[in-house]
Amino acid sequence: MKSIPRLFYIHDPMCSWCYAFSQSWSALQQDLPRDMEIVYLVGGLAPDATEPMPLATQAMVQQAWQRIEQTLPGIHFNWDFWSRNTPIRSTYPACRSVLAAKKQRVEAEPEMIRAIQTAYYQHAKNPSLPETLQGCAREIGLNEAIFIEDLKSPAIESELQHQIQLARSMDGYSYPSLRLVHNNTVYPIAIDYLDHRTMLGEIKQSNL
Repeated sequence: MKSIPRLFYIHDPMCSWCYAFSQSWSALQQDLPRDMEIVYLVGGLAPDATEPMPLATQAMVQQAWQRIEQTLPGIHFNWDFWSRNTPIRSTYPACRSVLAAKKQRVEAEPEMIRAIQTAYYQHAKNPSLPETLQGCAREIGLNEAIFIEDLKSPAIESELQHQIQLARSMDGYSYPSLRLVHNNTVYPIAIDYLDHRTMLGEIKQSNL
């Protein structure tokens, strides 16, 4: 029996490079072979924290934003985020919210990712805070009460840890990353932020 090829997208909803990849990723999905299964994995960029992000880390993140804006056409950030918020280096809550969204409705998984990115990068809201994530859940039509309970549940925490470990088992330590798994072999697919066709060619070549 022929195995179904699976393309794992290892990401973090608060990763600025994942946001920068969103257009190319969307185009790639449109052109993928029909028999390919797409699997999202949250990599867990930054664990739970409540203290403000250190200034050195803030500078590092801001430099990434600048580099993205300078190198990728059409990608812009709302820099008001840095004056309106107290940044926190914590992405696990956003990761859990993606898993909680999927638990309610499978197709809500990518919807939640987009909602978090829009809130963060376009509306200058802080996705490290529960109220921001609840607002995202409300926007995409989730049951907010169930969402809030799921965010705190052991089941979602267990799934988060499982996905992080699975991503690491495929050497997915940077985000975004793509891994094609076919016939028990893992093929790393090089990320191309500008032209999805290079990734498509690599996938088709690996999937012979």
